[in-house]
Parts: sequence; structure tokens; C-alpha cells
Amino acid sequence: MIDRVAVIGAGTMGNGIAQTFAQNGIPTVLIDTTAEALERGMKAIHKSLGWFVEKGKMSEEEREAVLARILTSRELSAAAGAPLVVEAVFEDAAVKKDVLRRLDDLLGADAILASNTSSISITELGAATGRPSRVIGMHFMNPVPRMELVEIIRGADTSPEVVETIVALCRRLGKTPAESEDYPGFIANRILMPMLNEAMFALMEGVGTRDAIDAVMKLGMNHPMGPLALADFIGLDVCLAIMEVMHRGLGDPRFRPCPLLRKMVAAGHLGKKSGKGFYDYAPKPTPALV
Repeated sequence: MIDRVAVIGAGTMGNGIAQTFAQNGIPTVLIDTTAEALERGMKAIHKSLGWFVEKGKMSEEEREAVLARILTSRELSAAAGAPLVVEAVFEDAAVKKDVLRRLDDLLGADAILASNTSSISITELGAATGRPSRVIGMHFMNPVPRMELVEIIRGADTSPEVVETIVALCRRLGKTPAESEDYPGFIANRILMPMLNEAMFALMEGVGTRDAIDAVMKLGMNHPMGPLALADFIGLDVCLAIMEVMHRGLGDPRFRPCPLLRKMVAAGHLGKKSGKGFYDYAPKPTPALV
């Protein structure tokens, strides 16, 4: 029975994952290296819970109860004793392996290590620990508290019992689990990222304007968001990292990242989080009163 969870990383995914566990009655500790990151993460949780209250999906009392279930810490040792730890740090294999190795030394033998990676091999991450049978992928979708899907990825050595435990946990959270084998990009990004990448090639090659490309996919294919707007929302640096993982792992030129994507990331135009990507997210100046 998962009765306590630790989440490593208080960024967009980490704070959303922590909120989701706490909303479903599971005490959670949110861990990051700096007080600033934890403060930003808790502000995001407050804002998200406020949305639920405004929509009548949660009372103020329930909101306060959720917040009371979330503790924060700058020490990885705060995860000790948790039967499940979810790693949600930056999408970099070396960083994730380092975190998982350190957690491996802290946790009991039966604890499960889950990674929220969107593309990195669970087999590779598990092999960096002394418990590959208890390492699994839990790829939540953004925004975590509102999105129903969780992609479950089993590594080469992940035990069936761990898979069953995590699938049952996802259902307890009100999520729909979808199981994937451990190949680069898994299911979600194996399909999604090449589409976004191709939209970028279409823009770079002058096939259509930004607005035309997004309009075709929204109005013609009934997508809720155009591919270029979606890439901005995900983060262009994240898109590039995933495309590089798939290109290296599969060795297929169709997964080659678009040069325009590389150029924008190099310029620091990462999408919504940086204020500029394919669209401009900078706040509009308030007109002066005369």
C-alpha cells in the first residue's frame, strides 16, 4: 500500500505530481535543492488549487487539507521511509541517474523508484541502481492535476508486481494508465514529437506560416492546440532533448531534430516559460492614461 510519497523536483511536473498525490489523500514531501525552487513550486500548487475552488470542484476546506498533506524539504534524506519516490528532475540521463543512485542508498529494499522521464530508457535508469526490478516509468502529462493519462513504462528488469502496484496507484489517483515497452520516446512522444518536429520543418521551409500550420491542425484535425503552440507550451528545450534521445536511440533520420528548433533553443527562445518561442508571451505594456 502506497501511504506516503516523495517527489524529487519542484518544477512544473514535480509540483503537479505532488499536488495530485495530496489531492488523493496521500501525504507527500516535495524535495528540491533550493528554497526558491520550492517556493515557486508551492506557489504553482496554490494557484492550481485555486482553479479547482473557482470551478466548484473543491471547497476551501478541501484545499487547505490538500496543502496540509504537502511538506517541503531541501534534503534528499526527507525521502527516507517513503514506499514510493517519483523523480521529476530535468530530462537528462546523467542527472536522473545521479538522483536515483543517491535515493537507492537512502530507501528501504522494497521501495519503488519511479521516473517521470518522457523519453529516457527506464532500463538504463534502473541499471544505475541496485534495484532495477523496482524501477519504473511514470510519465505524467502536463498539467498533471487535470490530465487523465499516465504512461507506465516497464524496464527490462521491472517486476510484474511493481507494474501492478503502480497501475493500481494510477487508478487510485483517478488516472488512466497506459502501459508502454521501453523504447525511445515510449508511446506518447514517439508519436507526438515527430509531428511537432515536422511542423517546425514546414515552417522553416516556408510551406506555411506559423498561424497557418497551427490552424490546419486545430481546425482541420480537431486538435485542441496547434503543434507550434503546443511545442511552446511543452518547452522547446524539452522537445529538443526528446528528439535527440529518439534520434540517438533509434538511429533513424526521420527523428533528426529540426535545425530551426536547435537555433531557437540556442537563442534561449524556449517557449512560454522563457516568454518567447514561436509565439510571444511577454506581458503587454499597460497603455498610459492621458
